[in-house]
Amino acid sequence: MIAIQTTNLTKKYNEKTVVNSLNLTIEQGELFALLGVNGAGKSTTIKMLSCLTKPTKGDGIIFGNSIVSNPIKVKEHINISPQETAIAPNLTVKENLEFIAEIYGSNKKQARQKAENTISAFDLSEIEQTKAKILSGGWQRRLSIAMALISEPRILFLDEPTLGLDVLARRELWNIIKKLKGKVTVILTTHYLEEAESLSDRIGIMVKGELKAIGTVSELLKKTNTTKFEDAFIAIAENGGMDV
Repeated sequence: MIAIQTTNLTKKYNEKTVVNSLNLTIEQGELFALLGVNGAGKSTTIKMLSCLTKPTKGDGIIFGNSIVSNPIKVKEHINISPQETAIAPNLTVKENLEFIAEIYGSNKKQARQKAENTISAFDLSEIEQTKAKILSGGWQRRLSIAMALISEPRILFLDEPTLGLDVLARRELWNIIKKLKGKVTVILTTHYLEEAESLSDRIGIMVKGELKAIGTVSELLKKTNTTKFEDAFIAIAENGGMDV
């Protein structure tokens, strides 16, 4: 089943085109990484698909619903863990989870149960009574992703989920993200090429607002006649004229 399909998805700010005629299909359960240098259009694409900003033209269909004409229905299927960690600093880990569950319609009893289940799934028990503001960056990112998943979305957008984390914290989050594969459709943006290489089923590379290449790591290596993914990415990002 197709989870996301975009048709000529475009975003302009005044005369500047940030995303230009994006045509993309993502399958249900796929972990898809969207890569590009700063200003390539990744975050703007995520904002359009998650109904945080309207496209200038074109459309995106998410499980049969248009982001243009039916964003409320789209939002029933998605959630996002933004680049800025979205937690309430003065609440404990457990309180954060219960609070989010209630926002998404659970009563207090249901919220407590969902929080307990999430704490178990994300190995948060040792910090569940700790206020979020004193957690390390790695724990905060883990909590942020757990909060995004407590609404049981069919699609999860992860915008730079491991930005600024140390190597161990990053690898721990990788393990959590890997467990989502096949269960939730995940759209990942990252500047860490090894992260995309390790986690993704397929990768799309954007250059100056346009999708210039898409495929598995092995397909992109073959397309660029390289043996390392970093070299493949640089080849695509620098010449910007490869066929998708």
